[in-house]
Amino acid sequence: MASTARLLTLSDAADILGCSSKTIRRYIAAGRLTGYRVGPRLVRVSADAVDSLMRRIPSAGDAA
Repeated sequence: MASTARLLTLSDAADILGCSSKTIRRYIAAGRLTGYRVGPRLVRVSADAVDSLMRRIPSAGDAA
């Protein structure tokens, strides 16, 4: 991870994804999202990693 990466709190990441911070913790535990420990207790996630969890759902008009 680059030193200029923007880190989010679990609460902020949950707000972006529209879920709970407990779900973010589950994503970290499952390996779907990488968590970074900042100090002895604080956990943060990369904003880029949160953005990469979102993907577009194709519609019927997308089929060629």
